[in-house]
Amino acid sequence: MNDNRRNNGGNSTKATGGIDRRKNEYKDALKQAATIDDVVDVIVKLKEVASTGDVPAIKLFLEYYVGKPKDSLDITSDGGAINFKDLIQFGNT
Repeated sequence: MNDNRRNNGGNSTKATGGIDRRKNEYKDALKQAATIDDVVDVIVKLKEVASTGDVPAIKLFLEYYVGKPKDSLDITSDGGAINFKDLIQFGNT
């Protein structure tokens, strides 16, 4: 089996069960440094700044409140046939 773990001392670099234990100490420090009320105060302040028209503040507020928009690719066609060989060759030029 050649999965390159031997180059890493046999240790996997992936998080076990979706938990990255390397970052837990930072999350713990953040939990100790701020209360829920502190976080709410920051979000309310960000909302106030965003309401003045500050575009970066608006973007930040919406990304945390609604979530980042998914990247999408708009592919349109006039209904004609698509020659995928030509399409692939176009990408290689």
